[in-house]
Amino acid sequence: MGKTVFAGRDIISIRDLEKEEIEHILRKAEEMEKGPAPLLRGRTLGLLFFEPSTRTRLSFEVAMKKLGGEVIGFSDARLTSVAKGESLIDTIKTVESYADMIVIRHIREGAARLAAEVSEKPIINAGDGPNQHPTQTLLDLFTIKKALGRLDIKVTLVGDLKYGRTVHSLVYALAMFDATISLVSPKGLEMPSEVLEDLKAMGAAIETSNELDISDTQALYVTRIQKERFPDPEEYEKVKGTYKITLGTLEGARKDLIILHPLPRVDEVSPEIDGTPYARYFDQVANGVPVRMAVLGLVAGVL
Repeated sequence: MGKTVFAGRDIISIRDLEKEEIEHILRKAEEMEKGPAPLLRGRTLGLLFFEPSTRTRLSFEVAMKKLGGEVIGFSDARLTSVAKGESLIDTIKTVESYADMIVIRHIREGAARLAAEVSEKPIINAGDGPNQHPTQTLLDLFTIKKALGRLDIKVTLVGDLKYGRTVHSLVYALAMFDATISLVSPKGLEMPSEVLEDLKAMGAAIETSNELDISDTQALYVTRIQKERFPDPEEYEKVKGTYKITLGTLEGARKDLIILHPLPRVDEVSPEIDGTPYARYFDQVANGVPVRMAVLGLVAGVL
């Protein structure tokens, strides 16, 4: 697969990628782990974060710098002309004058797609509201494959499946790789019906429940209840703390179980899990760098 496949492309949704393209990105991420080269020297990445971020923003910045490139942008739109009423389109048209690629995180669903429509430079979606987060999915897959050696496994996703964009991206990719998908959420926070319909059309093996059973799960993907996305604070209060993974929860679990979490966590995974072999969420944090190095290199056309 040549460099022209990805060069200049936007990465907006995991559904924009074929299975073979995902596998290609994961292979390139493995190469990046072995030692980066200054492949992007002289290039500039724009980071436009209209919504808070720690891991995604920092890992993109580290990835670009490891590849020899420069980074510009902002992590607080209130300190930019957005606070004066500047439109997203005008912000994108301005930043593309300074950057070779743009990474955007925005509170509104569809914002990354809009940015791609108006930008002459490649746009990479770092999360658009409750919609998609494709590079998080890529690092999730990379972490699972490193830990278990394969992706056609049983994965249980638990927590906020209605508003959680990481799970909205991940389930599509898992379906591509013939994983068995178990969806566990509080009532009212189930996976959106349109996503379930898409998965069924893909032939995915899906289970749904409000009760957590991890006895035959190989990967447990935990998400927090996302308070900031609830239109009604009372709705949040009813479901917060519904699931909490403790050592007691893991009684009877498979010995090779891995626990993933896109972070940040609140109280849904007890700190007592951190020191166990099950915990792989900080591996996810580290894996964000080589995966995003691979994405940047491919989009720039140097890999």
